[in-house]
Amino acid sequence: MTITTTTHLNFRGTARQALEFYQSVFGGQLTSATYGDFGMPKEAPGADKIVFGRVVSDTGFRVMAYDIPGPDTADMAATAGTTRRENGATITDRTFFQSLQGQTLDEVTTYWHGLSAGAQIIEPLAASAWSPGFGMLTDRFGVTWVVDVQAPYAN
Repeated sequence: MTITTTTHLNFRGTARQALEFYQSVFGGQLTSATYGDFGMPKEAPGADKIVFGRVVSDTGFRVMAYDIPGPDTADMAATAGTTRRENGATITDRTFFQSLQGQTLDEVTTYWHGLSAGAQIIEPLAASAWSPGFGMLTDRFGVTWVVDVQAPYAN
C-alpha cells in the first residue's frame, strides 16, 4: 500500500497568490476552484476566493491551499501558531515547518532562491554539522520552510 501526504495551507485571501508563487518556484500544474465555482453567488464578497487549490509537480512537490472564510486583511494573515511578545518584539511560535529536502546543494539552492523572494531569512542556506546545506526562512505568505540537503543518517 502506498500513501501520499500533502501539506494543506490556510490563508486569509492570498491562497491564489501563494499557489502561483509556489508554482513559479517548483513548477508543476496549478488547479483551483473558488467559492463561486461551488455555488456561492458570484457577486457575493469572497466568491472569488479559493476553496480548493493545489500545485503538483513531477519532481514530487505537492501543496494544497484555501482561503479561510472571513475578512481579508493583511494584518490578519493566517499563521499556524501562537503569537507572543518578548522583549518588545512580536514572536510567532509555529506549530509546523514545511520541510524541503533535495539530493544536492545545487538542487536545493535553486528552490531556496525562489522561496527567498520577499522572505524573512531565519537561518541562511549554508553547510551545517549535519548537512552540506541547511537553511530556514519564512516566505512572504507566512510559511516557514526548512530547506536542506538530505544527508545519510549515521547515529
